[in-house]
Amino acid sequence: MSSAPAWLVASYLLGAVPTSYIAGRLLRGIDLREHGSKNLGATNLYRVLGWRVAVPVGLFDMAKGLIPVLLFAPRVSSSQTFALVCGLTAMVGHVFSVFVGFKGGKGVATAAGVMLGLTPAALLIALVVWIVVVALTGYVSLGSIVAAALFPVLVRLVDPPEQPEILWLDIAAAAGIIWLHRANIARLLRGTENRFGRRAAPHPRP
Repeated sequence: MSSAPAWLVASYLLGAVPTSYIAGRLLRGIDLREHGSKNLGATNLYRVLGWRVAVPVGLFDMAKGLIPVLLFAPRVSSSQTFALVCGLTAMVGHVFSVFVGFKGGKGVATAAGVMLGLTPAALLIALVVWIVVVALTGYVSLGSIVAAALFPVLVRLVDPPEQPEILWLDIAAAAGIIWLHRANIARLLRGTENRFGRRAAPHPRP
């Protein structure tokens, strides 16, 4: 593959690899969409199967965003914009995976991988913000929402993009992540959101 559309398809398919679903099936014989928050993300995987599974899955999900930026996009163009588009396409694959009925995770880890390849300084600050919010409140979702909202501002301040359209794409990605957390926002407002560290009840292998 050498054309831009082909590498965009490759980015989507890599992003669409349902890592959490595969881990649940292989390690416990369960469909993660039927347990915990029913989300195919690393946080729900942690609640159901623990950190020893969630950490490597989260790192792989980050790689799904990083690889298109660093390996796929340069085969077509040196443009930061195209690299970001490849990364965002991987995010779309993660969120709307063709392999699991177009239902995936919320794209936070994959987005982190994209930004690690493009705007590492802004990502580092956003990560610190995420850690502080989660440590103070216990809510992973709130940390993700706050970090996503701040990220475009951080890019503008510490990692100014070469092309102005990149900032708008960052804003769109941040807005998408926040939108995907709309159910979490509703639970936060009701006071029913799960706190980090609270494990779901164990599920025996069928």
